[in-house]
Amino acid sequence: MAASVAAPLDRFTLPDAGGHFGRYGGVFVPETLMTALHDLGGAYDAARQDPAFLTELRHHLKEFAGRPTELYFAERLTRYCGGAKIYLKREDLLHTGAHKINNALGQALLARRMGKKRIIAETGAGQHGVATAAVCAKFGLECVVYMGAVDMERQALNVFRMRLMGAEVRGVEAGQKTLKEAINEAMRDWVTNVRGTHYILGSALGSHPYPMMVRDFHRVIGQEVKEQILAREGRLPDEMIACVGGGSNAIGFFFEFLEESKVRLVGVEAGGRGIRRGDHAARFEGGKLGVLQGCKTYILQDDDGQIELTHSVSAGLDYAAIGPEHAFYRDRQRIDYAYACDDEVMEAFQLCSRMEGIIPALESTHALVHGMKRAKEMRSDEVLIINLSGRGDKDVNQVAKILGVKLG
Repeated sequence: MAASVAAPLDRFTLPDAGGHFGRYGGVFVPETLMTALHDLGGAYDAARQDPAFLTELRHHLKEFAGRPTELYFAERLTRYCGGAKIYLKREDLLHTGAHKINNALGQALLARRMGKKRIIAETGAGQHGVATAAVCAKFGLECVVYMGAVDMERQALNVFRMRLMGAEVRGVEAGQKTLKEAINEAMRDWVTNVRGTHYILGSALGSHPYPMMVRDFHRVIGQEVKEQILAREGRLPDEMIACVGGGSNAIGFFFEFLEESKVRLVGVEAGGRGIRRGDHAARFEGGKLGVLQGCKTYILQDDDGQIELTHSVSAGLDYAAIGPEHAFYRDRQRIDYAYACDDEVMEAFQLCSRMEGIIPALESTHALVHGMKRAKEMRSDEVLIINLSGRGDKDVNQVAKILGVKLG
């Protein structure tokens, strides 16, 4: 892989007032949502400059979510790979099991500030749905979560967890019955109930201000990493790797390092069964510029603009579009992108579990696959950090089924 060559940039100038990251992003929604998005943007601009809001958010991130998370030296994986020192950023240790709680808390506090008492959300792997259900229970908000029927089957544990916390989980039977369809249904709900409802979008996707807002709520990941690695190693890492579906964990992980040109940043997409139409969800491997669910970005679509089928063993990466900020930094050659295939992910899932006693989410395991490849290619005095964005409890039944292991 060639090293990234970053042109000079100021990460704080993006997006522009219209929500654009270069030619990506923007606002592409029905007229009925324009006022809601405008109001949301104004409320967020005010909140992020309000010390009281930021203090309350930090309080809940610490007391409820469990921040800061540890930066963990994976000693046995490092010895196994025989190259760079491997560190894992342990977002899997957060309450509800993944990074998603960062954004869910921020948006729930914002909704409460706006007087919205009903929350809707979409979820693929279920981690965003669980995080949203948790914060709604905490703050006494009504919660409706949309989830594709296929994802509900492969993430049945998370469906039950959401319902335990009082959320109504609505299955979506349309189309491929995965994340794209869940977002469609959530947006239809929002159009219908826009006055009293806030949509907690779970990834750095959609219309402005969502990509910016979700990124900002996840910046805490990279802020902690920078402080922690300087304390541990006395220097910045040589490379940082994160999985990328919509891209929320990755952009939060990378953001504090975008202007650190000597730190290589790599996002890992879902290679599925291989890079063939309908068998993967790697948007930079055959995707085209287009508009989907509110923003302009790279999308897996055919020559007529019809969204292609996608596949990944991980429900959270099984989506046809990537966040617009990722597309921008890829064009700028600041973030590189790779992919990992299902069979590699299954092997790494078991390896990490056996060697480190850490069961990673299938989404996060995509980053582990590429990280272990890179560690083997790097020197022993180099440092690599992998964002372990979530834990794999939710995936155990699915993995057992794939491996032919009967539980119970």
